[in-house]
Amino acid sequence: MKYDVAIIGGGPVGNYLANLLAGEFKVALIEAKTSFGGKACTGIIGAENYEKLNLPREAILNEFRGAVFYSRIQSFEIERKSPQAYMVDRKILEKTLAEKAVRNGAEYYMGTRFLGFKNGKALVQRFNERFEIEADFYVGADGVSSKVAQEIGARAEAEFLSGYEVEVVGDFKRKDFVEVWVNKDINEEFFMWVAPVNESLARVGTFGDYDSLMRFLKLKLLKETQIVEIKAGNVGFGFRRPWVKENVALVGDAALQIKPLTAGGIVYGMLCAHALRYAIRRNNLAMYEKLCGDIKKQIAFGLRVRKLFKDLDQEKIEKLFEVLSTREAIEVIENYADFDDHKKTITALVKHPRLLAKALKVTPMLLRYLVM
Repeated sequence: MKYDVAIIGGGPVGNYLANLLAGEFKVALIEAKTSFGGKACTGIIGAENYEKLNLPREAILNEFRGAVFYSRIQSFEIERKSPQAYMVDRKILEKTLAEKAVRNGAEYYMGTRFLGFKNGKALVQRFNERFEIEADFYVGADGVSSKVAQEIGARAEAEFLSGYEVEVVGDFKRKDFVEVWVNKDINEEFFMWVAPVNESLARVGTFGDYDSLMRFLKLKLLKETQIVEIKAGNVGFGFRRPWVKENVALVGDAALQIKPLTAGGIVYGMLCAHALRYAIRRNNLAMYEKLCGDIKKQIAFGLRVRKLFKDLDQEKIEKLFEVLSTREAIEVIENYADFDDHKKTITALVKHPRLLAKALKVTPMLLRYLVM
């Protein structure tokens, strides 16, 4: 079987790339699972990018127009009149993209595991049958633990964390607001979140260990017996190199195109999928990484902020909350906040003279982390 492009991995980014290429190229998509969805993923995507990427409206579960940020003893709120982000049903998102790709001519191999490359071809296995798929280009969209990345010798310089998320029944009247909790007494590794699906169900999660999540649920007065779904997964913050070797490219989580501040990877991966299509069209994969230069800058900036977070103790976090909860800080955030562009939001805060002066009193090394 011969194709122009063989995509290995049928998550959101792999299916999105199949959509971009189908109809113009002969495309195969190889997915190890027998159905879509299932991964631990809160599925929150910035509204602006959701529209720009032309993602399916039927996948949207909820709309968020604001967020409440909590420390151990303080809180502040950011809100806008219009939706700033959407929560999606990942299974519907993936399956809708897959259906569209197939209608446009892509061929899908579900329940088919990629074993490696052999003589320039992809060796795969479906049930007890092994066979080869040949393509001019191969794309690894097979997640953080990418087998394709291993095959091309890509190495990761990254921090890997386990993530845990539950869907829990409760009272979530402010269903258009996400809660973000920053409390190292509960979890030193990452923040905790509460993202309502509707007024009686929410996705609650964190990265680190499951015990941290259970401690947070108790803080929220939510019982373990109210959980109706548990999911787990891994994430990597950093860089995996190279993204390209000969006629093989990595995209999405396989390339660690992940936001280090929120662990979201769908938007970065899809934006890079556009760059990859451009490179494939020109028969020149070598240009792909350069085309993703802005995403790389976002990741590098996020890693510096991540390092700052890890170096702060809870007392300094409380003092930074005092700065961020001031009216002038909230106005800056509400005016400049971009769900998918963390650099823009944080840079706007740092460029505000009074806010910068206050923040430097808390952590004099702030500029060393953020300005490079």
